[in-house]
Amino acid sequence: MQDAPVAEAHASPVVGLARLLESRRGERHVVAIQDFPDPDAISSAMAYRELAEVFGISADIVYDGQISHPENLALVNLLEIHLVRFDAEVDLERYAAAVFVDNQGTTTHLTERLKTAGVPTLAVIDHHDPQDYLDPIFSDVRPLGAAATILSEYLQSGVILKLEPTDESHVRLATALMHGLHSETDGFVRARPPEYQAAAYLSRFMDSDLLEKVLCVQKSHATLRVIEKALGGRTVRNGFSIAGVGSVRMSDRDAIPQAADFLLTEENVHTAIVYGLLAGDDGREAISGSLRTNKSTLRVDRFLKDALGEDLRGRPYGGGRSRAGGFEIDCGFLTGDEDDDEQQRLKWQLYDRRIRRKLFRAAGVEDLDYVLERASDAEEEDR
Repeated sequence: MQDAPVAEAHASPVVGLARLLESRRGERHVVAIQDFPDPDAISSAMAYRELAEVFGISADIVYDGQISHPENLALVNLLEIHLVRFDAEVDLERYAAAVFVDNQGTTTHLTERLKTAGVPTLAVIDHHDPQDYLDPIFSDVRPLGAAATILSEYLQSGVILKLEPTDESHVRLATALMHGLHSETDGFVRARPPEYQAAAYLSRFMDSDLLEKVLCVQKSHATLRVIEKALGGRTVRNGFSIAGVGSVRMSDRDAIPQAADFLLTEENVHTAIVYGLLAGDDGREAISGSLRTNKSTLRVDRFLKDALGEDLRGRPYGGGRSRAGGFEIDCGFLTGDEDDDEQQRLKWQLYDRRIRRKLFRAAGVEDLDYVLERASDAEEEDR
């Protein structure tokens, strides 16, 4: 572990993390990231793994979902990042502690699995609004532009680890963290001073050519189809553009946030929300959605929580950060009927109507389609 100036030691959370990791030497940790990992989560988890290794701690990065976004797949493949996708063969009981990076336990199904396996929560490192869902020993939750900002700050301090430009693993880590910053801040358009400081530091170690290859991945046909559905089915009211895109394969899940990004580019739209019915190979179904906004006064995390509420365990269905958020709602009892087109159509109509009404209500806007539908029903009854 590198020595650090006394003033910096007292000011930085990394010192507390270093002391904690020192006390856990030789353990095996699971780094839990969200079910559908993005570059910020992947790169930040990589950084934690490097930091933990200084103390002889082995850390496995685990996710309980799927990586489907082409850029994310390129990031993992080109940088040769080892991730573990959870399945029945993954023994969670072998881990001494769990670390949650770029999430606070509300966007991963691993939370309940780890609790059932008796794995204690060691640390939470995240940049979203506080969720108060976990009770970690160490917590560094700050409203920054990215989790990668926090982990880059740890590295820049040199308290635990000092990056070396000749170390290939450090070059890959710096490249991944730069991609995390880039993706989380929309190409640094929404970056703030901490993100620029982190980028300036990482630029000394990253591989620019490798990052360019990751960023230049083309959109898939499935993504373009989802964007087309969102564009054709959107409803725009008072600057809110809301679109349901119907059934989406779990492997194409990342097309939903890309569609929301696209709808946000329309004239007179300040907030775009796109959602669809995800169907997984394991039979699980869920409504998954993404919100994007350029309205500085919209509190994304509060908006989604107020609009969609929480499940029976008290876990919010949605949440977010400045200018971006997401939500996922398990279909539960209504899961299934994939082979019955009519049942699937009726199920989607039910969810589409309910989600749309909740979102418009939270936005303080009347869902005119619903009003017209009720008026039509009333006319039918009168006849």
